[in-house]
Amino acid sequence: MYTVDAGKRKGCQISKDLLISQRSFNDLLDESVKIHGHLCPGQVLGVRLSMLGLDKIGIYDPKGADRKKLIVYVEIDRCATDAIQSVTGCSPGKRSLKLMDYGKMAATFVNLGTDRSIRVLSREDSKQRAKNYFPEIEDKYKCQLEAYKVMPDEELFECREVKVKVPVEDMPGRPGRRIACDTCGEFVQDSRDITIDGKVVCKACAHGGYYDVL
Repeated sequence: MYTVDAGKRKGCQISKDLLISQRSFNDLLDESVKIHGHLCPGQVLGVRLSMLGLDKIGIYDPKGADRKKLIVYVEIDRCATDAIQSVTGCSPGKRSLKLMDYGKMAATFVNLGTDRSIRVLSREDSKQRAKNYFPEIEDKYKCQLEAYKVMPDEELFECREVKVKVPVEDMPGRPGRRIACDTCGEFVQDSRDITIDGKVVCKACAHGGYYDVL
């Protein structure tokens, strides 16, 4: 079983002295599974991806002392997203977890205190590499589940330092703007309104909503 302090690591890997609230990978995975509802390869990837991203930007207590320094951009709405939320403590309601629906198994971790950001991408070839670790497991998902626990970080992820400019209206905190839509009359927060032909309208009125009024 992979643990946070096991083995020697170099490059895009978790440093041996990383501590997240003094808990191991196993503890973080167990907690994530309780939130998500079941154990799957995405949960394992999400936990390890989070631990790696946090370490790379110097966030060691994401739910405590460092909680106001952290924003995470997640690029997929799948199982790993629940794991990322569980490990980091970030959430949409806190405005610290941003969903960028690119359909990619990747997340970017932003340290607001140091202005350092790291994007961590799950390697596609890790699925094939998993077979090398547990060739006796015929079911590919079960094989990936077990292999992702023990595979070296460099076989699972690619890390890249990036620059993220977080708009003021996307920062955590109280809404800086609240205005009524000139078309429907509903109020819009956080500068999500649009001005068209001199009128302030919400995005649903401007471009059409995801729902149809009955």
